[in-house]
Amino acid sequence: MDNSQGSGGMKGGIGGLFGGGAPEYSNTELAGVPLTGMSPLSPYLNVDPRYLIQDTDEFILPTGANKTRGRFELAFFTIGGSCMTGAALGAVNGLRVSLKETRDMGWSKPRNVQILNMVTRQGASWANSLGSVALLYSVFGVAIEKARGAEDDINTMAAGTLTGMFFKSA
Repeated sequence: MDNSQGSGGMKGGIGGLFGGGAPEYSNTELAGVPLTGMSPLSPYLNVDPRYLIQDTDEFILPTGANKTRGRFELAFFTIGGSCMTGAALGAVNGLRVSLKETRDMGWSKPRNVQILNMVTRQGASWANSLGSVALLYSVFGVAIEKARGAEDDINTMAAGTLTGMFFKSA
């Protein structure tokens, strides 16, 4: 018995029962839409799909705005990312230290509480430290950029140097 239904249907067989067969359509069967010179993106789209391809990014920007983010806009990402990274690293370090310190205790409620307290304390401490460093770096970077009136690598090196000096002096 032949399970194929011709050119307008699905291929038969076991694969056709479970969606394995692909529909076979010809261009003339697709709702009578002429598709000359076009690749059939959709039989109901009466537009040449080559017009839909964009080579460049197109944004609607306010008058006088740059296409790149400035140091001040990136400061928020830097500070937030540093806080989250510090919290994650601190939590991992807290888990490591607490498991090492409570190794002699059996698995009980007091041990679980001690582990949880250490994870929370270390996570908050590391998040605070890295967030402070990122805040200092961002403030110095924005201030140097505004003072010099230039946006280059010298600002980054100076901001990093001042941050390190200020953080170590405290």
